[in-house]
Amino acid sequence: MSENRYSHTSSNRLVRRTVALVLAGGKGTRLKNLTNKVAKPAVSFGGKYRIIDFTLSNCVNSGVRNVGVLTQYMAHQLIMHLQAGWQMLSPSLKEGVSIIPAQQRTGENWYRGTADAVYQNLDIIDHDRFDRVLILGGDHIYKMDYSRMINFHAENDADVTVACIRKPLSQASSFGVMGLDESGRIVDFEEKPKNPKPDPGHPEDALVSMGIYIFNMDVLDEELRQGLLKPDYAHDFGHNVIPEMLKDRKVFGYVFSAPGHPGRTAYWRDVGNLDEFFAANIDLLDPDPELDLYDRDWPVITEQKQRPGAKFVFN
Repeated sequence: MSENRYSHTSSNRLVRRTVALVLAGGKGTRLKNLTNKVAKPAVSFGGKYRIIDFTLSNCVNSGVRNVGVLTQYMAHQLIMHLQAGWQMLSPSLKEGVSIIPAQQRTGENWYRGTADAVYQNLDIIDHDRFDRVLILGGDHIYKMDYSRMINFHAENDADVTVACIRKPLSQASSFGVMGLDESGRIVDFEEKPKNPKPDPGHPEDALVSMGIYIFNMDVLDEELRQGLLKPDYAHDFGHNVIPEMLKDRKVFGYVFSAPGHPGRTAYWRDVGNLDEFFAANIDLLDPDPELDLYDRDWPVITEQKQRPGAKFVFN
């Protein structure tokens, strides 16, 4: 559907009434020694940055100024980084990046999965101020304007929208794989399939979930409460929540494309394993990298307002 239905003012209102929750509590065991003493989102990247800086910078640059970071595993360095570099927003305007440690609010269990992490913290969100929840991972390297996805979600009157991107079939088994109909509605979703289905328009690729979701607040609350009553519930968005919602909810897929190039896949890396982490760092050495750290219109923010390191290119 067209992105022009909403005026600039109403679009800003949509963004203001969206709260973001960043999942930053996982162990990150596939990064091996890098996460022995630090949470994966706090691992250094590109010299001066931490991995989580990219997700948080996307929030601020997109106009999403109410953000909660859900911590759990080895959270000390992550919390210190957030306190040092991410307290620039204005509490007087009810903006800020809040640090939310795991507190066992709903029982004796720590977070049992992505859905449970969100559910345990739904009660601290001001339901009168926010209509939607933007759920993000803290361990991906990319630039994304979330306001476009929020507008897409509203345009389609969706209950939930899942961001997706094309990946080669050889890599798709590591992600949730989906199929879309002509309107963009998700018609099937399978978490980490052995034989992923190709995207009909791009037979060598599959559409995979980026782990980014927008839920209407009331829908999310209802779905998670009902899910907890099921004995085989795995407390995970990819395994449980999204596949179940396809039956009776309006679930759409937002295809993430390069800005200004709708048909071209945008830059996005899940740096959850050593090979991807190494490759993403090496990408920065390209003379004209897809991920431009020197973009003044979309700055990547970190501690003490640091700028990207000096770069020398030899012909």
